[in-house]
Amino acid sequence: MARSTIVFLTMKKIIASIVVSVLLFKLVNCNDYDNDNQWPNIGKAYACVNGTCVLAKFQTTENENGQLNGSLEVCRMVCGQSGSLWPIPTVKTSIGKSVVVFGLDKLKFDFTRVAGVLGVEYLKEASQVFVDCLKKLCNPKCVTTVQQPIVYVNTSAPFDNIRWNTDESYQLDIITRGDQTAINISAPTVYGARHGIETLRQLIATYGSRSSGKKLAMAANVHIVDRPKYPHRGFMLDTSRRFFSISSIKRIIDGMGHSKLNVFHWHATDTHSFPLDLPSVPQMSKYGAYSPEKTYSYGEIKNLLRYALIRGVRIIMEIDSPSHVGNGWQWGESAGLGNMVVCLGKHPWWKYCVQPPCGQLNPLNINTYKYLGKIYKDLIDLFPKGEAFHMGADEVAIQCWNTTTEIVDWMKTNKNNLSLESYFELWSEFQDKALTAYDQEVGNSDSDIIVWTSGITDSGIIEKYLDKNRYIVQVWQGSLVPVELANLGYKVILSDENIYYLDHGLRPSTHYHSWKEIYNTPIPIVNNPDLILGAETCLWTEYVDEFGLDLKVWPRAAAVAERFWSNPLISDTSSVDAAEYRLLEHRKRLISLGIQPESILPEWCEDQEGKCIVGY
Repeated sequence: MARSTIVFLTMKKIIASIVVSVLLFKLVNCNDYDNDNQWPNIGKAYACVNGTCVLAKFQTTENENGQLNGSLEVCRMVCGQSGSLWPIPTVKTSIGKSVVVFGLDKLKFDFTRVAGVLGVEYLKEASQVFVDCLKKLCNPKCVTTVQQPIVYVNTSAPFDNIRWNTDESYQLDIITRGDQTAINISAPTVYGARHGIETLRQLIATYGSRSSGKKLAMAANVHIVDRPKYPHRGFMLDTSRRFFSISSIKRIIDGMGHSKLNVFHWHATDTHSFPLDLPSVPQMSKYGAYSPEKTYSYGEIKNLLRYALIRGVRIIMEIDSPSHVGNGWQWGESAGLGNMVVCLGKHPWWKYCVQPPCGQLNPLNINTYKYLGKIYKDLIDLFPKGEAFHMGADEVAIQCWNTTTEIVDWMKTNKNNLSLESYFELWSEFQDKALTAYDQEVGNSDSDIIVWTSGITDSGIIEKYLDKNRYIVQVWQGSLVPVELANLGYKVILSDENIYYLDHGLRPSTHYHSWKEIYNTPIPIVNNPDLILGAETCLWTEYVDEFGLDLKVWPRAAAVAERFWSNPLISDTSSVDAAEYRLLEHRKRLISLGIQPESILPEWCEDQEGKCIVGY
């Protein structure tokens, strides 16, 4: 071949190469380049292949069968046995691969088969929460379509407040024919129906752009039968060590409702502050709150109870005693009532209590029980009749009582010694008197009382001090303790600090517990499984404020939600690996609510399912 011809062909190749390079530069300059698939990341679409969503080399399309090759969220919604549901259903799950695109303006609810006026009222509020969530999902606007979905809700039991024996089961069916989609949710109670509505929310995802408007896609053919395995699926927040606004508490409850957690345990008071502004005892918040602005009014507490209930969450209040008590009680002596609190602010604190500031109720002062009763009365009047109550009763510092002259002199006269056993008796007598004060205000003696594990809940002596028919024990120490207590016949709530404490890793001698640790922790095996009510993650707030709240709670609290709703099998690491991408989608849903959860995967791994598993 002539040299001139070779040069000419070479120049053509160079020019062509330059043109291609310029085009690719323009594409890659606007969008990340997918090295694995070797194509520009423009109009990414995903397809479900063998139960996994993989990148497809075509634009978003809807075919004649209603199948959608679109956003990753849409793909994962219908891909695999459970799609992106969290927690996974427990009885039956069938999710077809087809989807139907609908406009929010066409969505209707039918409550004609809901039992009772109160039930209809409840579910109307719950359905509005659902609609508001979808509005956030397709912000700034949802595109309208001809499809007209109707949600038919059916319940059989009259409205009642949620309890541990409440039936939370439901059945959800989605049937699509032409431009009509019928969604049938059937449940014994409104709480089961609410869970069905939440599952429906998780069977809806978006695709499209902000500029042209987003479209809502719903799984078109679904059959789910579901019920929780455990009745107590909770989260505890400490608002004494740190004050949290009502809006931040509501944000937590939003996440709980969407995760099917059903108990908000409110550790409201401690030695640090008493933020509850109660009508019968205004002195408590006046002397105990960090400031007048950092209090929870009676009206705010009442409104929060309803807010939580609509999201399927009951609130259980804790007033810790006789230890973990201090600020708020110091006005007694000046009011002529004697010292209702001892060791308040005593230093060096490590000699008299477990952390600063020290403080403990005076078990000898009759006014202690009088004002405990006033606190109980105000709260009983707010909460549903018969609601459980948490009395704390943990970490009583014997060395505080044993260095208080009034108490020491009484012990010598009435107990004839200062032994640990005698102080346990004094502690037990306090607990009996506090319970009597509570029962007098309630008007009966059958409401459930929760206490933390402590000195008097040791399996060798607990039966001497606490009635197993009345007390429920929340276990925060050790994995064997709940087994011992349950096998003695006590109902138990699991909160092992080495698994469920979300503040660990922030203070010395503790380590951070990832969502995988929480998820992979097996539930103890006991003689009577019904005595394990469930579990709570707990957030003590010495080192957490509103700025870091979401990160500390989510999505780790959601791991408890699935463990105690579904209790999926734990065979090896594959169980948690299989859950990871469902949790990733649930995390996105939490973000759409305005929650800011921590990340659980490197960004590259988020749409590369299966490629980031160890050993891949």
